[in-house]
Amino acid sequence: MNTYETDEEKVEAIKKWWKENGFSVVAGVAIGLGAVLGWRQWGEYRDSVAQQASAAFEQLMAIADAGDGEPALKQAELVADEYASTSYAALANLVRARVALEAGDSAGASAALEQTIAQAPDPGIARIAALRLARILIAEGDLAAAGGILEQYDDGGSFGGDFEALRGDIAAAEGRAGEARQAYQQALAGGAANPKLLQLKLDNLPPAG
Repeated sequence: MNTYETDEEKVEAIKKWWKENGFSVVAGVAIGLGAVLGWRQWGEYRDSVAQQASAAFEQLMAIADAGDGEPALKQAELVADEYASTSYAALANLVRARVALEAGDSAGASAALEQTIAQAPDPGIARIAALRLARILIAEGDLAAAGGILEQYDDGGSFGGDFEALRGDIAAAEGRAGEARQAYQQALAGGAANPKLLQLKLDNLPPAG
């Protein structure tokens, strides 16, 4: 009899505890499951968006490489707008700048590069855009603005040689042959792109006085 009463008491205690705490337990489990499922669904959604952005960017590259300027610009705008949360948006703006520049639209190219710098998820992409923007400014004769871009985005890293090359271009355009020579030499030593062109610029400088 004692055992039966003890078991009965246990059952009653469990019922009482469940009545007082059951809702909290169920709610906690539901919230936990909801968080797990929600995170999984978010991950799946994010992966899906990334795949769509990748496909759209590949289509953009194909159009741009084919030389179709207007369709390329529209596709670049689509990628930049619809996939703004991905790194493809910044890359699309780089392509848009290239296409615009090839069409003679330096203002459009500059705007796209400025947008790339603002949106770039990676500092390397921002520096590439800064280099291209500085080249446009130098070509337009806005040497002060170009110099400001170089000072702001040159961190002396892997693109250091390319920044030095543009400093050489600015110095050469301003008639500072000695500084241009030094900058070109540093650019070559730093592994800047187009070393043959840099060497040609260096050779064409007035002789050291």
